Amino acid sequence: QVQVMESGGDLVQAGGSLRLSCTASGLTDFGFTNMGWFRQTPGKEREAVSCISREGSVTVYSNSVKGRFTISRDNTRNSVYLQMNSLKPEDTAMYYCAASVPLGGITCYPPRDDKYWGRGTQVTVSS
Repeated sequence: QVQVMESGGDLVQAGGSLRLSCTASGLTDFGFTNMGWFRQTPGKEREAVSCISREGSVTVYSNSVKGRFTISRDNTRNSVYLQMNSLKPEDTAMYYCAASVPLGGITCYPPRDDKYWGRGTQVTVSS
């Protein structure tokens, strides 16, 4: 059974930093699985924030977070991280971690199977 679990969301002031963590279990091999972070606000579609290839050599970022966020992974811990710096109020959202993420050029896509999603962690940035 696949389990994906996020942590690290919080309330932070604009300009501050947060580090989100995600652990995944039950995958055939975490080290052969692309991972990603997505976010969603009420009334809007879920959008890709950043994704990372299975060995970590390829990373993609949305234009809105490029230069401020950094994705990384530790395959020995079955974990992926999202370091978020210079946070803005528009970064406020529920952040979801996902496994088995298709990568395509400069973007990544949400996995269709619900089992690859975590439940989310809330990030709120106050102005």
